[in-house]
Amino acid sequence: MLNADYLYIVFFQFLGVFFVGSAFVVSWLLRPRLPHDPVKKSPYECGELVKGTSRLQFNVRYYLFALIFVVFDVEMLFLVPWALVFREIGMIAYFEMVIFSLILVLGLIYAWKKGALEWQ
Repeated sequence: MLNADYLYIVFFQFLGVFFVGSAFVVSWLLRPRLPHDPVKKSPYECGELVKGTSRLQFNVRYYLFALIFVVFDVEMLFLVPWALVFREIGMIAYFEMVIFSLILVLGLIYAWKKGALEWQ
């Protein structure tokens, strides 16, 4: 026989699965029934016929610029709170932030020297 503590766990697992499953069933029953018309599923372009597909391939260079932007944006996320409490945390935190910033700047210089920021 199962321990009473395990019965509580099994009961709440069953209850969770029941509520999630019932939410899916109710949403499936109440969803609108749309006709399978391809014209209804096509994008609307002010009465014009659709030219091509909406799925375009972007140049890989955009990815690199976005990645560099995210790296320096995250640096700002660390730098702003540090600047707000600079006087309370002392000189050790100052040198840690200088080292952190230098590592990022060295990475940017490395990417620049390798030609990663050139648009050709």
